[in-house]
Amino acid sequence: MMQIALFGTSADPPTAGHQAILTWLSQHFDQVICWASDNPFKSHQTNLETRTEMLRVLIEEIPTSNSGATSNISLHPELGHRYTIETVKAARNYWPKAEFTLVIGSDLVGQITQWYKIEELLRNVDLLIVPRPGYEMNIEDLTRLQELGGGVAIASIIGLPVSSTDYREAGNIDALTSPVQDYIQRQGLYQSSLKE
Repeated sequence: MMQIALFGTSADPPTAGHQAILTWLSQHFDQVICWASDNPFKSHQTNLETRTEMLRVLIEEIPTSNSGATSNISLHPELGHRYTIETVKAARNYWPKAEFTLVIGSDLVGQITQWYKIEELLRNVDLLIVPRPGYEMNIEDLTRLQELGGGVAIASIIGLPVSSTDYREAGNIDALTSPVQDYIQRQGLYQSSLKE
């Protein structure tokens, strides 16, 4: 059965950390499906269309594992629903026989139990948690996810110590890949937040 990793991200902007995770996922899953999403827990996001385009730029520069091979990472903006359970239902329509693993950062472990229809979500996907520097996982949160029916695994990759917030708030260009940084400069994005 096809193993598909589902990776939604705010991508505001997408970082070198996102790219490293996508690359790792592409080596461990048959397909990696990603999309830029609106996060109901965040405000002041760059518009979704722009974030999707930045994510496309990031994905296009990920090398394939074999010369001449096509990438197994694909961008599916139509999966960017407000609620993750709706995303999973839409993905099930595209790939009815696949097994899905929802990929989240360790920064979300404490809040995922508050997500809309979490028990139904956990019946339909396994969870893969990517450790992020500065976001320790609480054993009680992991236990609670398992009690709700979730199959939970911890990825053997640790996210890079960069974040979208690093760029938006401090202008840390090390957080970005060169093509994404070029896109941001061409479009004049984040200028007001970088001046504050």
